[in-house]
Amino acid sequence: MSAEAAGATLYVVATPIGNLEDVTYRAVRLLKELKAVACEDTRHTRILFDRYGVSKPDLLMSYHEHNEDRAADRIIQLLRSGLSVGLVSNAGYPGISDPGYVILTRAAEAGYRIEVIPGGSAVPHALLLSGLPTSSFTFKGFPPRKPGPLRRFLAMDADLPHTLIVFESPHRLGALLQASLEVLGDRKAAVCVEMTKKFEDVRRHWLSELARQYAVGVVRGEVTVVIAGANPKFRRAAPDRSEAPESSESSE
Repeated sequence: MSAEAAGATLYVVATPIGNLEDVTYRAVRLLKELKAVACEDTRHTRILFDRYGVSKPDLLMSYHEHNEDRAADRIIQLLRSGLSVGLVSNAGYPGISDPGYVILTRAAEAGYRIEVIPGGSAVPHALLLSGLPTSSFTFKGFPPRKPGPLRRFLAMDADLPHTLIVFESPHRLGALLQASLEVLGDRKAAVCVEMTKKFEDVRRHWLSELARQYAVGVVRGEVTVVIAGANPKFRRAAPDRSEAPESSESSE
């Protein structure tokens, strides 16, 4: 059966990035109607289902980075049989720094209809919270973990004017901020943690100060970092270190 004859649709459903009240009426209505839903984590999705009285669909399957190829095969088979499928991640949009890209690509190549149900996303949310320019920005997902690739990753945008947005693990936040300071210079930036949740925390400062604040300890929760582009208005020169600092030793 052709994609057109099957009449099936792959629904890409955005879910809340934190606060469960941020789901849309349309998303809840659709999740109640669909007979097949593919989730990044079925346990996580059931929390949303329980909150809004969504009954478990006839088919609730998982897809993640380790099984996405197999999951894509199964979803294509379902679409081929004429069954529409909902695709959800744990938070935000599937395929945006989350599994889902392979499934979306396969469905598009096969000619099936794809419909995106809008909702929350950490990218515009952090951009607006940062107070930095919104007219032009680049989102680059998660940066490399190793120091060398990380510095090259940052250097690609060092001379560009757009605001830079990245996700980062709480355990690597300090290293990212320090590398950003060294590669990009001292720029205005914002660290957004646990957005929309009870303990949301947004810190806006120069990279040098943020790097100092997050040099030790571990942040808890989801982290999004926003860094100003190469604009003199949002960048300052490195301090003059030619003069030796005054001694802080005790006179005793």
